[in-house]
Amino acid sequence: MNALPRGAIVRLDDRSRWLDDSTLVGGAPARLFRFGAGVRELLEGGLEVTDGNRAALAATLVRAGAAHLDLSTVQGIERSEVTVVVPVHGRAAPLTRLLDALPSGCAEVIVVDDASPDPVALHAAIAGREHHRLIRLATNQGPAAARNAGLAQVRTRFVLFVDSDVVVGGAALDHLLRHFADPALAVVAPRVCALPSAPSWLGRYEEEASALDMGTRSAVVQPRTPVGWLPSACWLARVETLGAGFDPQLRVAEDVDLIWRLVAAGGSVRYAAEVPVHHEHRVQWGAWLERRFRYGTGATPLAQRHGATVAPAVLTPWTATLLLAVAAQRRWSLPVAVLACATGAIQLWRRLPEPQPLARARQAGALTARGAATALEQGVSLTVRHAWPVAVLGAALGPRGRRVALAALLADAVLARRRRTTSLDPARHLLARRADDLAYGAGVWWSAWQGRSVRALLPDLVLPTRARAPGGPAARSSLRPEGRAGRRSRPPATGRTPPAPTPG
Repeated sequence: MNALPRGAIVRLDDRSRWLDDSTLVGGAPARLFRFGAGVRELLEGGLEVTDGNRAALAATLVRAGAAHLDLSTVQGIERSEVTVVVPVHGRAAPLTRLLDALPSGCAEVIVVDDASPDPVALHAAIAGREHHRLIRLATNQGPAAARNAGLAQVRTRFVLFVDSDVVVGGAALDHLLRHFADPALAVVAPRVCALPSAPSWLGRYEEEASALDMGTRSAVVQPRTPVGWLPSACWLARVETLGAGFDPQLRVAEDVDLIWRLVAAGGSVRYAAEVPVHHEHRVQWGAWLERRFRYGTGATPLAQRHGATVAPAVLTPWTATLLLAVAAQRRWSLPVAVLACATGAIQLWRRLPEPQPLARARQAGALTARGAATALEQGVSLTVRHAWPVAVLGAALGPRGRRVALAALLADAVLARRRRTTSLDPARHLLARRADDLAYGAGVWWSAWQGRSVRALLPDLVLPTRARAPGGPAARSSLRPEGRAGRRSRPPATGRTPPAPTPG
């Protein structure tokens, strides 16, 4: 029932890595796959679904994020299967721009007026448009409730949620529809890029580092992975998977909440970076900072619903020890850091399925190095974003605290410019990034105060499993992956993409 269609071809994600001819590390969160002889050549050339075994393998790799569906090899879906739902509060001019750009052929466009102060302008925006209708809510209930009101009227298999300040065209919709060749897919979302605006250096920063832009790489969406959520500015969803829809009690982070609930229920969610839509970003400092602060206030409500999933960092005992040793700056820091990494390598060595000890040691060493690098990156992000009030206090108390804060600031600036090219000079890029982090972090602390809970501020300490991953020559199959091993990375900060997943 959930098999990919015959004739479909899947191709390995360019981040998937072969440790040897039978061992693949990839996906999100990172997993280790073991294959029989000849499967590497088959996968590197593109795996075509021709029978049940290949269909099962293809589905496993695609839904794990280790491979992607080649959309040119699957059939599209008619636009008549789609209803468009647009929540709006005021903003008649952007709504008109969106409606003018929407592709023809959709079953219906439902505009939900969330008690706008000037409903007449919204009526004028949709007047005379065929298959368009307006629903008006008596009181302002927020975007989640507005989307749900539109969803309740949908009678097609798919719904396109799109905000009024977004522009989406026919090519983007048609491309997104092809993703639903995977019958397990619940939601797919495009990359949200910037609409051209008046030139300003804040506008240039937003073009390159918007909280709505999930990056240049397509990915499966999972909590605690590089793409851990999707902004609801533009979603295409399978209606039957949505249930009651968004949580109407949430006025912020309602998109994160629904994505995590869909994933927890077994649904597949994808980010299609190859499909751009365009959004009118905020480029005035006051509105921009207020929006960043507001994003941060979603942290505690998410923690109340999803627990440690919202933690700003995810550490194992050895990575936590590594960070503490580095931050302590004592004579014992270096030997303790080395011992922590050695402990992590030994734990991984025991869990990896590779039967040859030396090969297993090489794999464990590579994965430990990756885990240490990601742990340090998490520490940097935690210092400058969620825990910046603590970092400021530490800097005020002594030179060690000042060195930690300065090192984190410099490392974050370097890492940010490595991840994405920027047209801004280093000084203005650094200033905008610090303002971004300060506003978001202040929102997180405010939500913690309002909710009387620090849960959203605390890292999650994950104890390693003692079970060894299954595998070995006796267990090999010609096509199916055997065991999997891996450790989750830090979760998404609502507004910034987390680093790559960390095995170990």
